[in-house]
Amino acid sequence: MWKRIILILLLVLSFCLSHSDVALADGLRSYVNTTDGYQFLYPNGWVQIKVANGPDVVFHDLIEMSENVSVVISPVPEGKTLAQLGTPGEVGYRLGKNALAPVGSNRQAELVNAQERESNGKTYYLLEYVVKLPNNQQRHNLANVAVSRGKLFTFNASVSEKRWPKIKQSVEESVSSFSVY
Repeated sequence: MWKRIILILLLVLSFCLSHSDVALADGLRSYVNTTDGYQFLYPNGWVQIKVANGPDVVFHDLIEMSENVSVVISPVPEGKTLAQLGTPGEVGYRLGKNALAPVGSNRQAELVNAQERESNGKTYYLLEYVVKLPNNQQRHNLANVAVSRGKLFTFNASVSEKRWPKIKQSVEESVSSFSVY
């Protein structure tokens, strides 16, 4: 009898872990990556896409395909914490310079807000940018950065500036929901 109960519990647990994309009532869906140890919410109606040699995961809007969220995982020197990598402003400046507007891209990224928050014993930096593209269009980027298990996790959301007022709340909720474990 105990073997059956344990078998049923294992089957239910494996089903739950393999179906980590769950719809929530407030228009957001849940994504959980148990292998790399992170989770977040993303807007309903966005779909996962595969990107070769790119971020660990990317979701984008079905209609406005340039609107997306992604997770990039990078190594950090052994034993380094997020605070040891710099203040929110310092990390935000480097992220903007190296990832959002690298040399030669003809993009400009302005860091407009950098905050630190603690959650479940982890430190997160919440960063906000306005990015100017070469064609003079602007994008709004939000990032949530954390260090866990010797890796730097960067959750990024990118939205066109013209659509920013309409989806600001759901994108902010998505970025704030990002957590590592």
